[in-house]
Amino acid sequence: MNIITVPRAMAVWSRRLHREGVTIGLVPTMGALHEGHRALIRKARLSCDALVVSVFVNPRQFGPAEDLTRYPRPFAQDRALCAHEGVDVLFAPSREAMYPPGFQTVVALQELARRWEGTVRPHHFQGVATVVTKLLCLVRPHVVVFGQKDYQQALLVQRLVEDLNLGARVVVHPTVREPDGLALSSRNVYLTTAQRRAAPVLYRALRAGWAAIRSGIRSEAQISRIMHDTVAAEPLAQVDYLALCDARTLEPLRRAAGKVALLGAIRIGKVRLIDNLLVTVPAKKRTGGRIRLGEQRSD
Repeated sequence: MNIITVPRAMAVWSRRLHREGVTIGLVPTMGALHEGHRALIRKARLSCDALVVSVFVNPRQFGPAEDLTRYPRPFAQDRALCAHEGVDVLFAPSREAMYPPGFQTVVALQELARRWEGTVRPHHFQGVATVVTKLLCLVRPHVVVFGQKDYQQALLVQRLVEDLNLGARVVVHPTVREPDGLALSSRNVYLTTAQRRAAPVLYRALRAGWAAIRSGIRSEAQISRIMHDTVAAEPLAQVDYLALCDARTLEPLRRAAGKVALLGAIRIGKVRLIDNLLVTVPAKKRTGGRIRLGEQRSD
């Protein structure tokens, strides 16, 4: 496995493989790799000849009061996981390499970034869009894989790639979970023992919303109340948002119809957790009809 730290060297490697007709895959990460990342790497490997995993803790997607300085950076473990999975290139640039003196360009999306995470973390998606654009321009992947846990981010990248004609195929892999339903996240290591026991309440709330839709409830107010009541039963958890929205636009809905997303974010102590479930709601209620709990977009 090659380790590349210089953006120019990454671009040279990519150009050479493109000339040779080699298909390139990319899994962008901020490191602290876990089994969820391993699943993304394995998914990407199925669609490419050469695989790049980027490890870069992007300062531009952290707010002033967020956890940039204490974000986990176990690079030796990340390198070992990538080597074990047969990654061809581990791209690990420094902050100064990605944002040299005089850097002033930003990439921003207007509609998809303005709600939910965009409201709670106003500068987050501008930082995500900027660094993803740089990575796509440097690596020039044919396929790039993101996890569904960060569903709003995945939609944003899909829109970014389409709007700027960046050419990559964006694949969204289903959320990987612990046995109790907690979505895998690098930030889970911050949870104390008591907080870890409380953390699956977010998934339970989303499942309660899904069950409400499955039972025939379509009103957003009722679905939202059920999800909020579930979280309220856990004293360690505070809700940032629990929402029913259109799965493609993320606009809030008054009634569940078509493809919908149940989005949630909670805080447990200083740890912020996000999650989602996708639901396909039948157009008309039919005897014996079923509602699918989506773990992947099916456009």
